[in-house]
Amino acid sequence: MNQTDEKLDRLRRFIDEARRAVVFTGAGISTESGIPDFRSPGGIWDQYKPINFQDFVASEAMRIESWRRRFAMDEMLREARPNAGHLAVARLVQAGKVSAVITQNIDELHQAAGVPPEKVIELHGSTMYATCLDCAKRFELEAIRPVFEHSQKAPACDACSGMIKAATISFGQSMPVAEMEAARDESMACDLFFSLGSSLVVYPAAGFPEIAKKNGARLVIINRDPTGMDHMADLVIHDDIGKTLSAVVPVH
Repeated sequence: MNQTDEKLDRLRRFIDEARRAVVFTGAGISTESGIPDFRSPGGIWDQYKPINFQDFVASEAMRIESWRRRFAMDEMLREARPNAGHLAVARLVQAGKVSAVITQNIDELHQAAGVPPEKVIELHGSTMYATCLDCAKRFELEAIRPVFEHSQKAPACDACSGMIKAATISFGQSMPVAEMEAARDESMACDLFFSLGSSLVVYPAAGFPEIAKKNGARLVIINRDPTGMDHMADLVIHDDIGKTLSAVVPVH
């Protein structure tokens, strides 16, 4: 038996023995659906400097630029489909193995794959809709885009005149308290923690694998590149997420 087969056998055994697993996903699972990694060389942040939340609030020009960038990505995001990795995660949730999917991604591909929305903890929000920063009213992007493109002005809330922003967490913006607490609770309660496609360098989110491990869970890291937490994991697989999970969790 070669090393790859041995690792897949261990992964199958870990899943079989788990009573309550948690999945934590980063950009690496969505790159397999054609969504580029923001942080990697050649990624979106190499092309565009991220807009800080304070700059978004303070500057009409920054708000306009933020919306211009968002709609420039619209076709790519709308055409992206869940890949084999997303589908395998959904199967584990549906089978009762996974209690929650904690994600740093903003593309809602876990929900599209069949994970119930209440099982997805979105640490960085979602880019698939917008909210008013003042009254929290939800706005669908299909309604905002034609108005923005016609006026070339940053959209304002029709209920309170507040600023409307894509429902993502920007640099300088506070992490969502409820989601962070839920992610911590799930990490503490699980007996198997998957880290899929995350570089595990962005805190506080990267702290959840450490929390799970310190509370007795097995830690599995699947990522194409090494991470700073590989040394503490019970199993590390440097390969595609979709290919790896499909080998142990049939998607059909």
